[in-house]
Amino acid sequence: MKELTLDELKDALRTAAGEAGTLDGTPDILDAPFPDLGYDSLAIMETTAQVERRFGVKLPEEEAAELETPREYLAFVNARIAEAV
Repeated sequence: MKELTLDELKDALRTAAGEAGTLDGTPDILDAPFPDLGYDSLAIMETTAQVERRFGVKLPEEEAAELETPREYLAFVNARIAEAV
C-alpha cells in the first residue's frame, strides 16, 4: 500500500507555495505548526489538491484545513489512502 511520506509532503508544499516555507532549515518539522513553517491555509488547500490527484483519494477540505502540523497531515492523508484500498 502506498503512503504519503514526509518528503513527498515537503515537495507538495513547495509546489503549492514555492520556497516561501522553511522546511529545510527546521530539523524536526513533524510537530511544527504550518504557519511557523511559512505555510498558510491556501498552501495547505493547494497541497491537498495535489495529494488528491496523486493518490486518487478524496480529502475533505474542511478537515484538511483544521490540521495544524505535518504529522497530523500525514496521518490524515494516510488514513484516507488506507480506507480507499
